Amino acid sequence: MNAAEQAINFEVATQIATVVNLFKAEFPDVRADLKPWANDPDTRELIDPDSIDIGFHFPGRSRLFQSRSILLQIRFHADLLTHSYRAIGVEAAGFDHQGKQWQFSTIQDWCFVGVSCPSMETGEQFKRLCRQILELFNQAEEKLEG
Repeated sequence: MNAAEQAINFEVATQIATVVNLFKAEFPDVRADLKPWANDPDTRELIDPDSIDIGFHFPGRSRLFQSRSILLQIRFHADLLTHSYRAIGVEAAGFDHQGKQWQFSTIQDWCFVGVSCPSMETGEQFKRLCRQILELFNQAEEKLEG
């Protein structure tokens, strides 16, 4: 679901802003889009309500990322008994004018798969960023439980 729609309270809004700042600290020329999904009925059917989705756009095609835009999806698991959410993974995909170039998931094997994947160094930077994102959301959840 669009990050802008998930910013339902101060804590979540702060976490989303932190994700944007972490990404911009690693990749300063990127622009964040907190509403990457269109607001039409067909798109709404496909949206995962247990996710925070952020688009990141480069001013041109990034040769390091082999894409112009990245769709980042932070996935959550809802525990109905405890009414808590836990970040279970980060999924991402890189796009350019030819379509999807690569995809990545921390839920599976932390590997980039696709036609044209990021450079090795950039991939490692991105994986560190994903670890920080998971820590950010899961530390906040631990504080609420404790």
